[in-house]
Amino acid sequence: MIYDWSRKQAEKNGDQIAITLYDENITFRELERESNRLAECLVRAGIKPGDRVGLLMEKTPATIVAMLGIGKAGGVYVPLDMYSPDERLLLIIQAADLHCMFVDHHANDLYHSLVCLQSDLSMMPIVWWSESSCLCEDTTAPLFCRSDLQSANEVPHQVVRDEDHPAHILFTSGSTGQPKGVVITHRNIGTFVNWAVQYFKMQQGERISCHSPFHFDLSTFDIFGAFASGSRLYLVPKEITIHPRKLSEFIDKNRLHQWFSVPSALSYLARFQSIPEGGFPHLKRILWCGEIFPLPSLQYWMRSLPNVEFTNLYGPTEATIASSYYTVHVVPDNSTVVPIGTACDGERLLVLNHSMQPVQIDEVGDLYISGSGLSPGYWRDPSKTNEAFIQHTISDGETERIYKTGDLASVNQLGQILFHGRLDDQIKSRGYRIELGEIEVALGNVQDILREYAVVPVRRGGFEGTSIGCAYVGTGVESEDLAPIIKQILSKKLPAYMIPQFWNSYSKLPRNANGKIDRKALSDRFENEKKSVIAG
Repeated sequence: MIYDWSRKQAEKNGDQIAITLYDENITFRELERESNRLAECLVRAGIKPGDRVGLLMEKTPATIVAMLGIGKAGGVYVPLDMYSPDERLLLIIQAADLHCMFVDHHANDLYHSLVCLQSDLSMMPIVWWSESSCLCEDTTAPLFCRSDLQSANEVPHQVVRDEDHPAHILFTSGSTGQPKGVVITHRNIGTFVNWAVQYFKMQQGERISCHSPFHFDLSTFDIFGAFASGSRLYLVPKEITIHPRKLSEFIDKNRLHQWFSVPSALSYLARFQSIPEGGFPHLKRILWCGEIFPLPSLQYWMRSLPNVEFTNLYGPTEATIASSYYTVHVVPDNSTVVPIGTACDGERLLVLNHSMQPVQIDEVGDLYISGSGLSPGYWRDPSKTNEAFIQHTISDGETERIYKTGDLASVNQLGQILFHGRLDDQIKSRGYRIELGEIEVALGNVQDILREYAVVPVRRGGFEGTSIGCAYVGTGVESEDLAPIIKQILSKKLPAYMIPQFWNSYSKLPRNANGKIDRKALSDRFENEKKSVIAG
């Protein structure tokens, strides 16, 4: 079980610092003690195996204590993005059917905003997870408060010992406007973490970054990879995640050995040439996942840090953190396509044609994944689960369960897999998987000022990677001035990373021979006609 890693560290290296945020430190012994006491409180409060528990909290050591305690009590934690619009958060809370929700002082105002929008949310049991005074006087009394842990028994709970039991549910973008919950088990997480700790030679006492928010699956490896290897986890504060100079100072000051993030974070530093002279002397490895790393950024990093190992990881949320890897040994030239590589242990990647047969060398086909990392499916959505996770016949009637990624890929002469884009309207931007259809659903709320619209990917090259463009036809003569108004409306429906960065106003949208909106033509115009683009 995923909490066993930190439990073993508490037994062997209890006084070692496990997690650091600013000047706050928590040792492995404290982590074990606090999470055991929390599990005791949850069991006494009536939590049952499989109950979902929401985490409406900031990224802090206390939130990780909550993750461990919930797991020990048999629950399933659901990280909630505090910075998503209220309406989208409510959709996720409703879909998850939470048994209770942890709230800390960072989320106090947000919680009350949610209750104002949906009054019956006040009936959901709350755990107040801050040392400060509890919520407000007019709030229903919580199940218990963090201060109540002081009187709880320190019992090493392990209510469920089945690795196929869900550990957490991560919600991702959905094309219908309803976020999808991906169920991830203890075995899923263990498959990747055990491989990665060995492959990257992570060692006791190393210093590991945690840049991604907790609702993003890269953080799952940061947390549990650190615990499995006995490393010290450094939580990157949200307020510095988009400041190149501060990120550079964070890596240097904390003498990090490992950095793992989406490429866009690394591209920010590259764009402003923020690596200090002399580099980061303690850094051993840089890992990235979630989107393509623009070549100019990768070249800058590799030339600046010649002694650091650079590894590209690939994998959708449904396959748990990553399913393949490729370590880049030499600085790529401008014509290089960096492979997504070969499968991690316990995983298998297949590139199949329309007849579900393996493609020839260098032939492009559909990319599928099988193995121990595969999610059981989407939370309470058997239709979508059966559509994405299918049975594939291998030979002699034997079948295996595979996941259709929606990505196009090929296999080169060396057996390495290369990524060739998407089949559908899904993109990766800033590491997030985004269904463009979900943005168009949200645009349906502004139909009174829009005649028609289309949301398309914009690949500008250079350091930026993939962005989002919105082409629209307004209902009035001042349609060119609508972009700020539309953005303001969308910001109440969608998280910031889903708001289009580029806007174009048209008198009519281009059509293809079938009379449908020509999305390829719109993408091309965004990418080529820079002067006509209104930057958001």
